[in-house]
Amino acid sequence: MLISPLQAQANATVQIQKAVEQHLSTMLAQQAERQGWQGMQLRYEMDLPADARNHSICVAPLRIRATGGAASAMERQQLEIRCPEAPSWSLKATAYAHVLLPVVHAESIIERGQTIDADDIELQRINIANARRGYYNRPSEVIGMAAKRRIRAGQTITPALLEQPMAVKRGQPVKIVASQDGIEASTSGEALSDGLPDEIIRVRNVRSGKVIDAKVVEEGVVTSTF
Repeated sequence: MLISPLQAQANATVQIQKAVEQHLSTMLAQQAERQGWQGMQLRYEMDLPADARNHSICVAPLRIRATGGAASAMERQQLEIRCPEAPSWSLKATAYAHVLLPVVHAESIIERGQTIDADDIELQRINIANARRGYYNRPSEVIGMAAKRRIRAGQTITPALLEQPMAVKRGQPVKIVASQDGIEASTSGEALSDGLPDEIIRVRNVRSGKVIDAKVVEEGVVTSTF
C-alpha cells in the first residue's frame, strides 16, 4: 500500500507527538516513584515547529534529548528530536505535562480543632502544578490530624491547615502519674490548658487542689515534673 506525502507527514507528526509523550511519561514515572504519587494521570502540551510537517516518518524510534535545565517534566522542556536513520532529520520542540492526582479535600466543613476522620474528607483530582500550598495524595496522611482553623467544604487540605491533635484539652479530666525510685502512683487531675505530647501544661490535682506542672504523655495522661 502506497502512502501519500501528506499521509507520511501526518504520520511523522503523530510519531513525534507520541515520542515526546513517552519521553515525558518516563520522566514523570521516575518522579512519581520518588514521591510516592498514587493514581497519576497525565495530559500533555507541546509546541512543534512549523517545519515538523515537512519531515517524513522515521523508520526507527526517535531519539529525544532535553536541552534546557528544567528538572521536572511539569516544567517547560526544551527538546531536541532526531531520527537516527537520517542525519538531516532533526527538530526542536517545547513540551510539558500536566500531572493530575487525586488529592484530599474537605467533604464538609471541618471546624478548628476538630480531629479529622474518613467521613470528613474525599479525593478530588486536580492539576498539582496549581497546588502551590501543597496537598495530600492519601487520606491516611490526614486522618487523625486536627484542623488548625476552619476548613471550608470542598477546600483542598494543605499542610498549613493541619496540626497534631491535642492529647489533652483544657478542662479535661486527666490521669496524673508520678514515679520515684521505681514506685509509681497516680491520681485524678484536671487540665488547665491544652497540650500536645511532651508539652508541659498546668494541671490541678483534684484530690488536693494543688496546681502543678505536668508533662503530657499521651491522650488523657500526664506525668508530674517534680
